Amino acid sequence: MYSSPSSSAEAARRAVAARLRDLMLDAGLNGQRLAARCGWHESKTSRILNARKAPSEDDIRAWCAACGADDQVPDLIATARAVDSMYMEWRRLHRSGLARTQQQSLDRYARTALLRVYASNVIPGFLQTPAYATALLNGITRFKGYADDVTEAVAARVARSRFLYEGGHRFVVVLEEAVLRHRIGDPAAMAGQLRHLITLMPLPSLSLGIIPFGAERAVWPLEAFYLFDASSCSVETLTAEISVTQPRELADYAKAFTELSQMAAHGDAARRLIADAIGVLE
Repeated sequence: MYSSPSSSAEAARRAVAARLRDLMLDAGLNGQRLAARCGWHESKTSRILNARKAPSEDDIRAWCAACGADDQVPDLIATARAVDSMYMEWRRLHRSGLARTQQQSLDRYARTALLRVYASNVIPGFLQTPAYATALLNGITRFKGYADDVTEAVAARVARSRFLYEGGHRFVVVLEEAVLRHRIGDPAAMAGQLRHLITLMPLPSLSLGIIPFGAERAVWPLEAFYLFDASSCSVETLTAEISVTQPRELADYAKAFTELSQMAAHGDAARRLIADAIGVLE
């Protein structure tokens, strides 16, 4: 599904077209009658239904009005807006290096009051130590063949941590226990990162939960995702960042996060899991 930006956008256009077709059929209309109600040529309806033309927001409003489905307008418009921005290849985002993308993310963090993060692979950037971030970004740079601007990128990534100490920001983080065991960098760097997590846990701005290996799964392990307030969710894959803005999908991610949080250990139980992981390294 996520093989390339063009294929993803095409899939999104087809999804919008399929939903519009369902509304038309549910209203007992065909393309000709819908076009007449909307006041446009029948060929425009055909192009929209076959995903050859992306409907404008006015098109969506007219279509829903013709079908007596005005309640569907907000969700369809949110979906249509997301088509072009929903899938961004890392190579495209990082075409001028890692540092610029890391710096641009600071504005997004500054605007976010509540950030909910689920991570199944690595420690989230705003909780990383410089040594851990350096090892991680060196690995990404090597694997992807990017220009080496790791020093600048690490500085920008670690700068996100300031929002832990500034008013108006709340971070709720859930990690799989495997994140504590995946060694990024040498043992000293990894142990330092884990100790850093323990030092951060008392912060009033941070809630940290860890899902133990033996926990009964109400939700299966997922790819890392970041819920920025209630407005968007970023899902991280190997090749791309997927931006979710559709209300129904956001609700699914929020529900998943709630259930994952309920599976996690917190407080002293979470500290013991981190301490156990440190013990393996020493």
